[in-house]
Amino acid sequence: MPRYFFNTRIGDELIEDPEGEELRDPDRAWEMARAMIRELLKLEGAEGGLLNAILEVTDDQGEIVLEFPFTEAILDGPESAPTRH
Repeated sequence: MPRYFFNTRIGDELIEDPEGEELRDPDRAWEMARAMIRELLKLEGAEGGLLNAILEVTDDQGEIVLEFPFTEAILDGPESAPTRH
């Protein structure tokens, strides 16, 4: 299975995910990114510019598979399909 890395970009700062997750496909990575953002916002709130952050999901080669703005994770409803990438 491919490995995806969930790196957080806040402005010019990039917080890298050193381990990543093995997931079946990019759609599953989208679902996981959305869940991670929602959980982080629930725990941390919108402080420190988190609403301006983007989760950059990359593959093993470092190529960006998708960019998920934190605001998108709170704007879409639970019925939304993972096809927005």
